[in-house]
Amino acid sequence: MNVALQNRCKVARTPAQTRSLVAGDGYAPAQMGANFTGASYTVGVEEELMIVDASSYALVNAIESLLEDADASADIERSDGEIKPELMESVLEIATKPCADVSEADEQLRSLRRSVRETAGARGLTIGSAGTHPFAMWEDQRIVARPRYRDLISALRFVARQELIFGMHVHVGIDDADKAIHVANGMRVHVPVLLALSANSPFWRGDRTGLLSTRTPIFRQFPRVGMPPSYADWADWKRQVAFMVASGVMEDYTYLWYDVRPHPNLGTVEIRVCDSQTRLEHSVALTALIQAMVHELAEHYEAGTQLADYPWQMLDENKWLAARHGLEGEIVDLPSSDRVSTRTLTRRLLERLEPHAQQLGGAGALDGIRDLLERGNGAARQLVVYEANEDLTEVMAEIITATSL
Repeated sequence: MNVALQNRCKVARTPAQTRSLVAGDGYAPAQMGANFTGASYTVGVEEELMIVDASSYALVNAIESLLEDADASADIERSDGEIKPELMESVLEIATKPCADVSEADEQLRSLRRSVRETAGARGLTIGSAGTHPFAMWEDQRIVARPRYRDLISALRFVARQELIFGMHVHVGIDDADKAIHVANGMRVHVPVLLALSANSPFWRGDRTGLLSTRTPIFRQFPRVGMPPSYADWADWKRQVAFMVASGVMEDYTYLWYDVRPHPNLGTVEIRVCDSQTRLEHSVALTALIQAMVHELAEHYEAGTQLADYPWQMLDENKWLAARHGLEGEIVDLPSSDRVSTRTLTRRLLERLEPHAQQLGGAGALDGIRDLLERGNGAARQLVVYEANEDLTEVMAEIITATSL
């Protein structure tokens, strides 16, 4: 998400090559350069969306036709970002360009959602956004014809085939490699709060699971996922990743699917823990909150402040509690051992981070966080609809309607 990346993206490519290179689907392994040289605190957002039949609300394996239609109707180079495939043909990903601030990210996400909804509508389809589809079966989904994803199925088998989930990833630009490692280490303590706010997947294969983020345990079956380890500095991160690549367990660092990771080729820290959000205002609010978290941690690094020593197992335990209970439960207020209401801790954190968001121009977007705290996260809202008639079709209809707002 920096100037170097933008310049590289200007190389002439066919639409198919552009999609393949961005998706990392087999053209070449990602080289591990440290491109932390661009403007700090730029933001980029990726959302994985459902391709849905407009009448039955079932998932449809239609990504290839939608990409063809989008290519035919788009300008030579989109001004609002990219439309990309994911593992399954019923999943569509939109990704903004590097944005100077949250307002620009809001505009690009709004434009991208509108564009894919219109493209889908021309084929009798529509778009929905949540962490899981309430009643879809992974057995009915086709794998996209891309080398990276075919290789994933070959390597991971059932674990990859059942990964019918939808996430939101936020990139924040950082101007120094060691600072990026400090920020990534520090962001780990915020992962449970971000998951509690974004939990939006209470149903799976037609069942109410009892979790508010069912996406979390489904994805946990993948290797190299979840709460990341901490690293001493950039050299330590690079050395450990190089060891994994040399051992043959992964092709390059993009096969690290942790909740937080440095993304050196883009010059960002990427936060990957959030369920996809149904309402755009919540996607934008989480982006603003994450940007403020990164800003605070970057200032800590610049001031020479050391991070608290968070036990990995307690960070992971807090994440589990957030996936299970969302905002309704308690988590441990690290580095102490005290349990506190997740809502209380989140409100306290929001108050502390608001000056950082103000400085970055994103304070207004934090109203979406207050809305989540007051009216419930996406999972809670799905459950309200479900409890009226216990009808998952009604739940999906509400998801589709709210996705378009």
